[in-house]
Amino acid sequence: MMLRVLQGMAGLLLLMQASMASAVLTIEIIGAGEHQIPVSIVPFGGDEKIAQSINEVVTGDLQRSGLFRLVDPTGKSPHVPAEVNFPDWEVRGAEALAIGTVAAQNGRIEARFRLLDVVKQTELIAQAVSASEIQVRAIGHRIADMIYEKLTGDKGVFSTRIAYVNRQEKKFSLIVADSDGHNEQTVLAQNDPIMSPAWSPDGSQLAYVSFETGHAVVYVQSLYSNQRRVLANFRGSNSAPVWSSDGKQMALVLTRDGSSQIYLARPDGSDIRRITFSGAIDTEPHFSPDGEYLLFTSDRGGSPQIYRMPVKGGPTERLTFGDGSNFSPRHSPDGKNFVFAHLNNGRFYIAMQDLQTGQMTLLTEGGWEKKPSFAPNGKLILFASEGRGRGILATVSSDGRVKQHMFTQSGDAREPVWGPYP
Repeated sequence: MMLRVLQGMAGLLLLMQASMASAVLTIEIIGAGEHQIPVSIVPFGGDEKIAQSINEVVTGDLQRSGLFRLVDPTGKSPHVPAEVNFPDWEVRGAEALAIGTVAAQNGRIEARFRLLDVVKQTELIAQAVSASEIQVRAIGHRIADMIYEKLTGDKGVFSTRIAYVNRQEKKFSLIVADSDGHNEQTVLAQNDPIMSPAWSPDGSQLAYVSFETGHAVVYVQSLYSNQRRVLANFRGSNSAPVWSSDGKQMALVLTRDGSSQIYLARPDGSDIRRITFSGAIDTEPHFSPDGEYLLFTSDRGGSPQIYRMPVKGGPTERLTFGDGSNFSPRHSPDGKNFVFAHLNNGRFYIAMQDLQTGQMTLLTEGGWEKKPSFAPNGKLILFASEGRGRGILATVSSDGRVKQHMFTQSGDAREPVWGPYP
């Protein structure tokens, strides 16, 4: 296959106009996939410093997935297919081999990358990835995404971002970072609580709740211009914003008419209309991928449980039963399942339920585990947890096998949400 320049890199080249820092998350990997794919990543030829940086990103991404076993390439340094002795790599136990070269010129970096099938001795990928010289990590994430997709059949999420709130004593910061915790950017910092960040479908904006005026107000902020606007500032509480997948409407929770109820609005805050009328507490809405339904939490049955209703109106259906309470539902990207926080006997678990069968599966061991959200490929779930005596972020694979703990350098991490594909 001829090398070609990847399209769609423009999103990776946009820089948020906010304060930036190095990685603030230290990641611990717990568990592994049932079948790990043995792959070797040979450090690229060319500029040694750049090659090392890209190699670290690619290997780190694949290790964190829990789906790959990295085969040590020490002593071997092929950079083009003609230099590859396939039987040597097969003896080492590698089934796939990544090779390539990097070059820097006029402020830009180009990585020419190939993925080879060692067993069949064929070429799986031949691509060129280019970006500005300050986007070295983005190149590594893109290469890791291509390896992941080719070898697993699922789209990679290493190039995506996450958002979360970090609290240090009385200071609250809304943070956006790469999926591996690097390239931290502070969107908002203040001495009042920040809650419920939510991504726009195109990843260009965040909605969130701020208490800076003395009560809960919903804002929407651009991640590129840093400009923000008020979405909802009615009397009482304004909370739990979320976008529909087409970006044409938002759901949020208001108490302007009494108890917490769910409303719909346009993204500019206009045309606000109430859609639940239970008189109980209805909160934490989330749109189905097709925009037809809302999941939400309600105590209308006596304890917090998960319900579903048509966005255009109609009968409401209770989805969770049995012992305990349930909170914070989020649809899977394919719309077949939803994930939520399950409270039973004083412990919070991350659980997943099949929408068709109603079968619930606990994905974690329990503790203080809340606010789950799916990665855009549906294979990982990000949530808030506790470790080492403070709030941390954590992920679990959708089959419960692979878990990660993500520790901030300081403070308590809360309110995480996984962003869309760039």
